[in-house]
Amino acid sequence: MGIIQLSNLDLVWSAGLVAALAVLAWMSSLGVSRDLLIASIRTAVQLMLAGVVLKVLFANAGLGWVGLMALVMLLVAAWESHARQRHRLDGVWGVGLNVFGLFISSFSLLVFALLAVIEPHPWYQPQYSIPLLGMLLGNTMNAVALGMDRLNSSVIQQQAVIEARLALGHPWQDAMTDIRRDSVRVALVPVINAMAAAGVVSLPGMMTGQILAGIPPLEAVKYQIFIMFCIAVTTGSAAILVVSLGAHRLFDRRQRLCLDRLRLRGG
Repeated sequence: MGIIQLSNLDLVWSAGLVAALAVLAWMSSLGVSRDLLIASIRTAVQLMLAGVVLKVLFANAGLGWVGLMALVMLLVAAWESHARQRHRLDGVWGVGLNVFGLFISSFSLLVFALLAVIEPHPWYQPQYSIPLLGMLLGNTMNAVALGMDRLNSSVIQQQAVIEARLALGHPWQDAMTDIRRDSVRVALVPVINAMAAAGVVSLPGMMTGQILAGIPPLEAVKYQIFIMFCIAVTTGSAAILVVSLGAHRLFDRRQRLCLDRLRLRGG
């Protein structure tokens, strides 16, 4: 059976449903109607542009172009992760830590997956490398944003507790142990929930897409299991790395808490 094509009218209908939801949210005074509409427009525009870019990229599958696309994805993911934090590190450190954490976790696992597991020819074939990187970065971006937001907010709320521990002679690592542990745990909640509910409550997006495209269900399941395990590794390692480095950044060389290195979003 061939792939069932969606028409432009089908997309218009789905957009109309989102618009109806925005109206309902406005009538309920939820304050999210504008954000919902902007996010919907961004989704449509960005995905259409991505489709055009991928079409060109697949036709010119050079390592340089794939690397450029991956770099753009990394920088945008790092920026979006930084922008979603209510309290965030000031200056280049905020985005820089995200870039470092996302690069170390996602790109290392991407190279491993391409070279040792999937083994496409060439190894950087964009049909595999770009979608896989997108899934890794997307989930890791959310985990880093959640972890850092919890870390920074908790430090502000528990400033007195942290400084009391420091005054008693504890190193900053001990003073921040509970907060760092809680921040990483919060970052991992979405991926743990997704894995726990996969196949019972929900069918993950990649698996659903492959089945709709005509891939045998069991083959789609194997790919989805592999992807979810990869996502768990990247989100966990990135959250631990970025939260640890972010916590370290909040203290100076004399192990004094420096809240002036944080700023409120929009402030």
